[in-house]
Amino acid sequence: MRPTILFPLFADVTTLKGVGAKIAPHYARLCGTKIVDLLWHLPVGLIDRTYSPKLRYADKGKVATLHLTILEHIPNERVGRPYRIIATDGSGEITLTYFTAKGDYLSKIYPLNKSVVVSGNLERFGRGWTMSHPDYALPPERAKEIPSFEPVYPLTEGLSRKMVHKTAQLALAHAPDLAEWNDPHLMKREGWTGWRESLLAAHNPTVESRHREALNGRGDPSPHPQAQARNDGVYVDPSRQRLAYDELLADQLALGVIRRHHRQTGGRALKASGTLQQKLLSALPFTLTKGQQQAAQEIINDMVKPKKMLRLLQGDVGSGKTIVALMAMLHAVEAGVQTAMMVPTEILARQHYERLKLLVEPLGLTIGLLVGKSRAKDRQAVLQSLEEGSLNIVIGTHALFQADVTFANLGLAVMDEQHRFGVHQRLQLSEKGRGVDILVMTATPIPRTLTLTAFGDMDVSRLMEKPAGRQPIDTRLIDMGRLEDVIEGVGRQIAKGAQVYWVCPLVEESEKSDLAAATERANLLAEHLGANTIGLVHGRLSSEAKNKVMEAFAANEIKVLIATTVIEVGVDVPNASLMIIEHSERFGLAQLHQLRGRIGRGATKSTCLLMYQSPLGEIAKSRLTTMRESEDGFLIAEEDLRLRGSGELLGTRQSGMPSFRIADLARDHNLLAIAHADAETILAADPELATERGKALRTLLYLFEKDAAVRLFRSG
Repeated sequence: MRPTILFPLFADVTTLKGVGAKIAPHYARLCGTKIVDLLWHLPVGLIDRTYSPKLRYADKGKVATLHLTILEHIPNERVGRPYRIIATDGSGEITLTYFTAKGDYLSKIYPLNKSVVVSGNLERFGRGWTMSHPDYALPPERAKEIPSFEPVYPLTEGLSRKMVHKTAQLALAHAPDLAEWNDPHLMKREGWTGWRESLLAAHNPTVESRHREALNGRGDPSPHPQAQARNDGVYVDPSRQRLAYDELLADQLALGVIRRHHRQTGGRALKASGTLQQKLLSALPFTLTKGQQQAAQEIINDMVKPKKMLRLLQGDVGSGKTIVALMAMLHAVEAGVQTAMMVPTEILARQHYERLKLLVEPLGLTIGLLVGKSRAKDRQAVLQSLEEGSLNIVIGTHALFQADVTFANLGLAVMDEQHRFGVHQRLQLSEKGRGVDILVMTATPIPRTLTLTAFGDMDVSRLMEKPAGRQPIDTRLIDMGRLEDVIEGVGRQIAKGAQVYWVCPLVEESEKSDLAAATERANLLAEHLGANTIGLVHGRLSSEAKNKVMEAFAANEIKVLIATTVIEVGVDVPNASLMIIEHSERFGLAQLHQLRGRIGRGATKSTCLLMYQSPLGEIAKSRLTTMRESEDGFLIAEEDLRLRGSGELLGTRQSGMPSFRIADLARDHNLLAIAHADAETILAADPELATERGKALRTLLYLFEKDAAVRLFRSG
């Protein structure tokens, strides 16, 4: 049960003054529905209002606080004209302009011949000074109400900067003093203050930190009294740093608890002679790479132990993960248990089923398919075989989770494309049997930093090499101005019998972007290449319609597949040897690498054309150069993390990957390593978190809503 000291933080935001039923949905959209959500919603910048020049000596483009005398009001006589107020500071005149405010309201704020203190952005218009919609306009006796430094919060429609700042201050008043959970030596070394003090400082900065801008190449890291230097020369705010560490420690501690619980709850030692594996290897037309052999051995070594296996198999595109997973499945079947493989899409499930069927049926094993669109008769037959135990292997989608799916003796669950599933989903599948071993796989190379956060509860095997005979992909950069040349080249490739992927980032035209729309591109290519050669898939299509087009492409019935990034994880089409990605400068490195991995799966040499819009910025240029020079997915993933940070990587917002409120893994990777080691040390010395520090750490877990980990303590 959550400690009573935290109750005020988990109250609804509507309990705060000024947040009524109409405003609350805006806060829910911005950061969440609870007071604690406001505490984690930290400022991203700072407005310095200490610049208070005489107009004669002022600099344009700066936020300035001015002491003025009002000379004249000029009402907006025509629609579209601003209401203007002429004022002076004795050294020059300035025009204050308003486009929406009413004249009677402005007359009260700016009384003629009276003094007023204003603060806002100072600009030049012609030869005169101007300030549009000043942020503050107060009589001199209330000038102290204008903050010297004003934090800038991320906003959403319906909420102003002042509103969010005011509400955040009200939320801070609910923050209690909590017992310290961090190691005192670490606190002293980093110069960190207590949790509440750090929280107050993070919401009320006194100088501007340029840390994020520096990381992204948009500004100069400049030292200041509240900043600490790191080895890379970037300065960070220690209060925010301490809060980021708290979040990372809570995450690593929770993963450690889950890992321990998984290992300690009734696993089974699955032992087998390896006969089925040897039969498979003898029938294969190729030899496993050393990496595949090592990964298979690591997995089997886990399976023969009496503890549950929980292992991640990471492999770059085309590294041969599926055959390694099949080796594990054969070991499990020979040990007398059933196995299940779950994949994110029906079309991928069908492809795995058809391929594995050709390999396992000659070994005398049975394999079934269970997807949402399975015919009732087929579905019932699979369900009955699973429950009776006559079905050795089942391939499926989320349909495997359903309540009516019962296994006679499930011993191994394999999850493909892990980042499409969350922790709860893999645990849900493991509950379909007793002591189920879990193997999760991903073709998305994940930086080691993110591996700790997403899979800190798992052991990791990596496939670093590609199978022999896999040809390198020729990656080229092409300016968008050469679009017609590219279309002609596509025509030549089709004439030679090749198939082509053409990727566009949007589905339809947007006023905010000049990106080519997939629908428009499909129409253009149909004009040049013939409508019967073109297929189009995008995120707004139903799964059934999408699968129909993808299957037609896989069957070589259409030659060019125009698509949005929905093809990132899709079926293998060995005949597809050309990938064209429009506006590649707008994609992340990891995503570009995944898209490129759709080709190069057949005997024909493959080419990837990265089309870009000139001129390229430095980050975009660096990204595309990396793609041209490397096919190493792990190197590419590390570079993507460095360039973009963790927020967008792997589509974390809609996947099982972690999404942190305060921590930024590109910035805080050093803190993550410390938190990971600290969590391991804590659980080794105090596995039940029963010491004084342990009790404080339980509060930390509740604070960051890691309640599931605390429940595992109670359940033993």
